[in-house]
Amino acid sequence: MTTTREDGYELSTDPDRLDVDLVHHWLSTDAFWALGRSRETVEQAARASVNFAVHTPDGSQVAYARVVTDRATFAWLCDVYVAPEHRGRGLGTWLAGAVRDHLAPYRLKRVLLTTSDAHEIYARAGFVPFPTPENLMILDPAA
Repeated sequence: MTTTREDGYELSTDPDRLDVDLVHHWLSTDAFWALGRSRETVEQAARASVNFAVHTPDGSQVAYARVVTDRATFAWLCDVYVAPEHRGRGLGTWLAGAVRDHLAPYRLKRVLLTTSDAHEIYARAGFVPFPTPENLMILDPAA
């Protein structure tokens, strides 16, 4: 899938256009949830996911998002990142909306994400707070 905005930004799910080295740099050095993540882990996660990349008209990658899904019942949107110099242009909202639209044909029961600082961006794409957070559990890696 490829789509282009009026201002020339292009969103693609083509794995050949994904700059894994750049994504690794962003996530491991600037994304608080992934600081120190190894390149091997970033690459393995990307291979097992649906990846979305935003490029400028000259082809430079400026944003990224990854979706873990079975394409039948569930998806998790994660590792959403917009390069600092391209923030404030609606790219995060566009990216979240593109993920929503891409997943729509699968008629998934649940699409989740977690965020500590971008609730407004995801709300613009239709995400709402989880209605029963007391039902959510996580496997404790220390257990």
